[in-house]
Amino acid sequence: MPTPSSVSRAEPDRPARLPLGPLGYGAAALGNLYSARPDDVWPGIVPAAWEAGVRYFDTAPHYGLGLSERRLGESLRGLPRDQYILSTKVGRLLEPNPDYRPGDTDLPNLFDTPATSRRRVDYSRDGILRSVEESLIRLDVDRIDVLFAHDPDDHEREALDTAFPALDELRSQGVIRAYGAGMNQSAMLARFVRETDLDVVMCAGRYTLLDDSAARDLLPAAEERGVQVVVAAVFNSGLLATDRPRPGAHFDYAQPPQSLVARTNRIADVAGEYGVTVPQLALQFPLRHPAVTTVVTGADTAAQISANAQLMEKPIPTALWSRLIEEGLIPAAGDNRK
Repeated sequence: MPTPSSVSRAEPDRPARLPLGPLGYGAAALGNLYSARPDDVWPGIVPAAWEAGVRYFDTAPHYGLGLSERRLGESLRGLPRDQYILSTKVGRLLEPNPDYRPGDTDLPNLFDTPATSRRRVDYSRDGILRSVEESLIRLDVDRIDVLFAHDPDDHEREALDTAFPALDELRSQGVIRAYGAGMNQSAMLARFVRETDLDVVMCAGRYTLLDDSAARDLLPAAEERGVQVVVAAVFNSGLLATDRPRPGAHFDYAQPPQSLVARTNRIADVAGEYGVTVPQLALQFPLRHPAVTTVVTGADTAAQISANAQLMEKPIPTALWSRLIEEGLIPAAGDNRK
């Protein structure tokens, strides 16, 4: 079993805040999320992100049973290592799947890749160290900047008792620069911020135009403790991804209530008066909170990541934000100090 000293180390002096940049790329699509990415498509995504100024890349062993890490590592090869931040996750080890039969895929877990491996939840110290070692091999890098405990919703005690102490040890020895947790909820992340010495958290879907629940627990705690917040899933799995809601669009992977569809259409009405689109608002909204440093988005194609970067750069009039708040269409918590 690897020990921290067996893992290639970064310099032990980490910066107070990681230079993540306003936009990061979440590489779940490189793991064939929902469907396989053609071999003439996926290799162009990271170069397009780089060209657009993205310097933060996030992945996980969970994404495509390691495929995302392997493809991301291949895509980053040759780029200057000291110019980008790389994060992956711990908590799920990959093991050979004894039940695999030719043709079996991981689509039950949303990834269109052969199910030759299976996941085993493991937040123990040994599990964390093994996960880091295996991720380094798949990514083909000599160091990882940030490690997140991945979705420990049903394992809060293990995360607090074993995972975070192991991650703290890796950070103190200079193996990683920072650690934290990534989840689809904000309440447990807020507890982690208050009860541990983590550096950064990734919160998916809980600080968006349509769901500001993180503003009531996580964001105040993070601001108080000086913890960076990365916001993911800003489109709430589809409803906010287009100029207007499309038939069949999802909200948090389910059919949205009509009230949210109507609210999104009204946001589009008001935004249109200012020449702004719903996706543009969705991308920029989280960064209005002082605790949020970065928005991470996925992309299926090079064109998609380039379009997201362009939307992030287009200014949004202050009058539009004020109007949306006055009409009760977006939470007032978004109208703050940035």
